[in-house]
Amino acid sequence: MKQKIQKFLSDEERRRIEETVREAEASTSGEIVVMAVGESSNYPSAIMAASGAISLVLAVGGTMLYGSESMWVFLMLFALFFIASNEAVKRFSALKRPFVSHAEIAEEVEEAAIHSFYHRKVHETRDRTGILIYISLYEHSVRVLADSGIDAVVGKQVWQGVVDTITKGIRDGRQGEAIRQAVGICGKLLSQHFPRKADDANELADSVIIG
Repeated sequence: MKQKIQKFLSDEERRRIEETVREAEASTSGEIVVMAVGESSNYPSAIMAASGAISLVLAVGGTMLYGSESMWVFLMLFALFFIASNEAVKRFSALKRPFVSHAEIAEEVEEAAIHSFYHRKVHETRDRTGILIYISLYEHSVRVLADSGIDAVVGKQVWQGVVDTITKGIRDGRQGEAIRQAVGICGKLLSQHFPRKADDANELADSVIIG
């Protein structure tokens, strides 16, 4: 999955995003964290379902080709194909996609984003002004989570606008530029409500987190 992320964001694009984060934070006490992950869950139930479906088709076809009506032949083939299919689905995640519902995707991305928000200590800034921009490639999903300090003074529509900026940029093939634009929007909001203080320190790293 890391190779997929590296293809999604080149080293140069990640460097430029880091510069944009640093510039955006220069005039605010807030913190902006950008995180990109290959997928928010490995979806074990979908792996099992996909492996079972593939194995069933192959086992039925194999039994027919073998010219046997024996249940034992079918079960043996099914078991062998299931082992191979399970490994194939784990390696090629597109195979399990038909078995993952939109509701499950939304739930897993939300849960992973919240976990990352706390695991990466975005909630521990002095003024509770941390913002996490979370991008999950497999699910084609973006989440923006803001700590209570900034979230209390900014409406939900604003965060949705940040999400829309990134998703549109990804669709247009200019994800690096879109993420920088989103960081700029967050920086302006933070600067407006939480201007930089004389004793401010950079509380969270500016580099793009690859998960």
